[in-house]
Amino acid sequence: MQPDLNLLTVLHALLEEGSVMGAADRLRLSSPAVSRTLGRIRRLTGDDILVRTGRTMTPTPYALAVREQVAELVRQADAVLAPRRELDLGALDRTFTLQCHDALTMTLAPPLLSAVADSAPGVRLRFLAEPAVDTDDLRHGRVDLEIGADPPVLPEFRSATVGHDRLVVVMRDDGPLDLTAYAARTHILVSRRGRLADPVDEFLAARGLRRRVVASVGTSAAALHIVSRGEHVLTGPEAMFRPLVEAFGLHTAELPFALPKAPIVCNWHQRYDTDRAHAWLRDRVRAAVDSLAG
Repeated sequence: MQPDLNLLTVLHALLEEGSVMGAADRLRLSSPAVSRTLGRIRRLTGDDILVRTGRTMTPTPYALAVREQVAELVRQADAVLAPRRELDLGALDRTFTLQCHDALTMTLAPPLLSAVADSAPGVRLRFLAEPAVDTDDLRHGRVDLEIGADPPVLPEFRSATVGHDRLVVVMRDDGPLDLTAYAARTHILVSRRGRLADPVDEFLAARGLRRRVVASVGTSAAALHIVSRGEHVLTGPEAMFRPLVEAFGLHTAELPFALPKAPIVCNWHQRYDTDRAHAWLRDRVRAAVDSLAG
């Protein structure tokens, strides 16, 4: 027999109220409905549960023995079906795993860690590098938040654009570049997949120009190190590259043409939609991006 767990709620009310009418009022049910449920409980347990003594009803020894257990089971069921909506950041003990490229980690980690330490000292952050191929880490919970430039394709994932970053030219020398001079330079690309072209090439091709891409590397740090040691240039997001640009003593210049700002997109699995701790983390990431843009 599959027990009906709704019977526990009625049994709890009967044992608390000591009468069918009291239990019915408490549960907002009719007395006949509660009386029928009491009959089912009696058949299931083989015990009378409540017996009439004059004008009142008295619990049986079995009912008295299980009363506390029934109350605890109902309390636990309520906790499962109606989880707490308050978030105690001071007591939060959790590790979040974020996946993003190295420039984002370098730029976001300091303000994000500072914000987390101030309000949730029990929270730890793991920053993982972007893999060269797509994985199921987000789906299987090995990654909590994926931060990049692209929204997810599958409907089981959620996303939010938390900011934008304008694209600039990074180079060792200082000064502006016109379109012809920009196309004439040798270029380095950042691509985890090793691609040797991006939307910049499409823009130049539409104007009859072509740039020479001499290398594609998997990390921003490697790309900017190469730029710092030669005459190559790199096109990338200004705010995200800023710590590395300063560390390598490089300069940035305006692009000699207009390109849309690069979006900064957070992706997560839909099971975290109502997770208040996860939502808090997403808000902290947005705030960190806002501070960098400022």
